[in-house]
Amino acid sequence: MPTLAILGAGPGLGAAVARKFGAAGFHVALISRTQAHVDALAAELGRAGITAGGYAADVRDTAALTGALDRAAAELGPVAVLQYSPVPQRVFLRPVLDTTAADVWAALECSVLGPLTAVHHVLGGMREAGQGTVLFVNGSSAVRPNATYAGTSIAFAAESAYAQMLHDALAGSGVHVGQLIVPGAIRPGHPTHDPDVLAEKLWSLHTHREVFRDYAEPLAD
Repeated sequence: MPTLAILGAGPGLGAAVARKFGAAGFHVALISRTQAHVDALAAELGRAGITAGGYAADVRDTAALTGALDRAAAELGPVAVLQYSPVPQRVFLRPVLDTTAADVWAALECSVLGPLTAVHHVLGGMREAGQGTVLFVNGSSAVRPNATYAGTSIAFAAESAYAQMLHDALAGSGVHVGQLIVPGAIRPGHPTHDPDVLAEKLWSLHTHREVFRDYAEPLAD
């Protein structure tokens, strides 16, 4: 069975994406910082008939991240879809005039070095198989800077550039890269920001492979 690895898996979007891909036959590797949280989510998915496993790792810890991906591949199967969607930490969310180099470095570890590590670790297997998908989930600051959240704006913009370059470089290889931009908060019951609605968009990015970027809703002028 193919495996979907969700980096930044949680009870909202991560769970919704796991259910969507799991229903389509994917095994699901849930990766986040707290083992108890991913274990609980894996158990919930298991009760719904989805094969899932939880793996604790901080995306800013290279060894932990690659180790989690290795364990997931060994236990569930090779990673065929990688979703990178950790929630930014509060330390990244400072106004531009209050943001220090240390703040930006931490944000870059999460939003640039983390995906570089994860993608590099699984990309060889995808390219050898001639198929695979890498999905990025970002807030609107990835495409429109927000001075209120300077660290994340800088890091998301860099992550977005990396995703676009990956998409272009891998065109025709069988490996597809897509990005979903979610302006504002993910909100259960919302017509555009509900986790299940967003999971459908990510599934569409996986299946309609000519599209690089989609939006939960159009950005306001």
